[in-house]
Amino acid sequence: MTAYVIAHLQDAAPHPDIAEYIERLPGTFQPYGGRYLVHAAQHETKEGRWPGAVVMIGFPSIGEARAWWDSPAYREIAPLRSRHIEADIILVDGVPEGYDPTPLATAIRDAAATS
Repeated sequence: MTAYVIAHLQDAAPHPDIAEYIERLPGTFQPYGGRYLVHAAQHETKEGRWPGAVVMIGFPSIGEARAWWDSPAYREIAPLRSRHIEADIILVDGVPEGYDPTPLATAIRDAAATS
């Protein structure tokens, strides 16, 4: 099942370390089957507050996403970003083909009725 790394990047001021990070990043995730899905594209905030940029990388599975995150290659370059950009970063599983949200809605309805 496809998994995603989603990064919400904030307060990114130009710095040579960030340029190096951007140049080197693909070489760290490509061996794990990762690919950019969104990279610092303009976005529209429809609800709430979401300043900054969004980066989204897709992986074949959560295992590959975790392996990339923990890899020596990524750990080596991560400080180039983290020293200069405040970020919230998550790893999350996607849903399988044909996913049906009805069982979750039923569980929520049942929990609400008993509380």
